Amino acid sequence: MRAMLLEAPRQPLRLVDLPVPKPNPEQVLIRIHACAVCRTDLHIVDGELTHPKLPLILGHQIVGTVEAVGERVKNFNVGKRVGVPWLGHTCDRCRYCLSHRENLCDYAEFTGYHLDGGYAEYTVADYRYCFEIPAGYPDMQAAPLLCGGLIGYRAYRMTGDTEKIGFYGFGSSAHILIQLARYQGRQVFAFTRSGDTQGQEFARHLGANWAGDSDELPPEPLDAAIIFAPVGKLVPAALRAVAKGGVVVCAGIHMSDIPSFPYEILWEERVLRSVANLTRQDGEEFLTLAPQVPIRTEVNLFGLSEANEALDALRSGKIEGSAVLFT
Repeated sequence: MRAMLLEAPRQPLRLVDLPVPKPNPEQVLIRIHACAVCRTDLHIVDGELTHPKLPLILGHQIVGTVEAVGERVKNFNVGKRVGVPWLGHTCDRCRYCLSHRENLCDYAEFTGYHLDGGYAEYTVADYRYCFEIPAGYPDMQAAPLLCGGLIGYRAYRMTGDTEKIGFYGFGSSAHILIQLARYQGRQVFAFTRSGDTQGQEFARHLGANWAGDSDELPPEPLDAAIIFAPVGKLVPAALRAVAKGGVVVCAGIHMSDIPSFPYEILWEERVLRSVANLTRQDGEEFLTLAPQVPIRTEVNLFGLSEANEALDALRSGKIEGSAVLFT
């Protein structure tokens, strides 16, 4: 099979020919049709997330069809269309797993980081961590739901029942979550890198009540904000933008250092918290909700061999919506 292989951090991926993997008793073999490109992939390539399995096949937003099943696999037959997310395996016995917090499992393994992922023609995955893709979503449009959607949804839920919500960084997650927020009757305020008029126009096109630069204050105080961009200096900016009792959620797996800030912008019961990974319950809830909205993803397509170009485009902010590889 063809695969794009990461052999060392800060090196381009290399197109190679590898044997098709064989599923173990609890895995399914998947013929990959699409894999969305995530900023987490960039963090791995750029060496900001350390100690990945090397060599490594990146990619954790995988859509494909089951071609073979292990002997202990249930509910996933050959021909079924499935999605593979970031969370690839948990231990089921640590204190986090036993308290319904498997996203914090001490021994978790993640797709495209500890486990080979979707920048390839085939992959294997533990069937217990795969999701059935809702009918009506083409493969390319479904792929971004599996991280931009799922982990974005976990961050979104942590903002509570708020009326005015801000999104700092208007990329894959934000362009999905704005559709859910508008469906639920919330007002959305979009913040982009300075001077990104195209991104701001994209946000307004999707229903943002206001869009501006990330160093601006919104026209009125927010009830909550989600920081999707991996930029630490946005934390104090978001704290200044939220009203008393407001919540700021850091949604990324990596962020540059947060600068010091005065206590007064955290005071008055503002809350600052992070999101780590996802649970299978998050996935089931979101993939049930997405068709009801219905959420539609904007995708920029790249062939498998163009993975380096897709990563470069994401790094430079040239992707509107989501980048997706197809095989």
